[in-house]
Amino acid sequence: MNLRQLEILHAIITYNTTVAAAKALGMSQPAISNALRRIEDMVGFQLFLRENNRIFPTAEAKMLIADSRPIFEIHKKIETRVKDIRNNRSGQLRIAATPPLAYSVVTRALERFQIPRPQVRAYFEVQYFEEVIESVEMNHSELGFLVNYTDHPGMMSKTIYRGAMVCIMPAANPLSEKAVITPQDIHDQRLIGLLADTRMGQAIRDAFASAGVQYSASIEVRYAMTACRIVQEGMSLAVVDLMTAIPSLRDGLVFRPFAPEIKVSASAIWAANRGLTRLGDAFVNDVQREADAMFGNMNQA
Repeated sequence: MNLRQLEILHAIITYNTTVAAAKALGMSQPAISNALRRIEDMVGFQLFLRENNRIFPTAEAKMLIADSRPIFEIHKKIETRVKDIRNNRSGQLRIAATPPLAYSVVTRALERFQIPRPQVRAYFEVQYFEEVIESVEMNHSELGFLVNYTDHPGMMSKTIYRGAMVCIMPAANPLSEKAVITPQDIHDQRLIGLLADTRMGQAIRDAFASAGVQYSASIEVRYAMTACRIVQEGMSLAVVDLMTAIPSLRDGLVFRPFAPEIKVSASAIWAANRGLTRLGDAFVNDVQREADAMFGNMNQA
């Protein structure tokens, strides 16, 4: 007896009539009756008793249905899983991100992504640039989110943001009156810098060099968010990416464009040989929307 025949048998017993069973299965009543006769011929014994145009399942029919019930439960679970996958409502999402993205658009997108998808389990790592790439390469993460990513063998990518670094400072700093901040403006200020072995730290030094101004920082840190936290404590300032600056705008902080322009981009990456799951693709699109909403037209605050 195949699955379709069991399904017909189950429907007849559940709905008590061939008419109702036919309607539930999207079949005609004669088709159901003919199928039932074929099933009884195949098994070699009677499955239903006929009396006054009504049918009643035999003990043998009830036994078969009881034994087949786990099959229908599994089938129902598979159908539900297919619908969940199609609608991105279940599965696992493994992501890694560098701090500027991890503590801004990725975190916000992840929170909103899971609200309509409570069955999705997410695994989220905050890592160094090289660690994120390695995590995706080794299949520890399906997706990576990086600042200033350049092509890497075996990786696919999508740029989700393009912008420039800004100068963040307390609103009380006289430089906040200026429309654009330059290395000349910062020269006599207490600068919180980024380490030279970071991509943004080196880019800042290159900008100072191109402006003919000697770079000098009072404190150097690895992460831009650390620099912003120090700026919140006093009259210092820092040159950071906009992704880090915006979440730090509290306690009277402001930012202004920095020139010469230091371009910054944010990208999502995934392994070319594995591609993206439907869930992963949906999350990248959500991060893109979050980035557009957060950074769209902000030039100063």
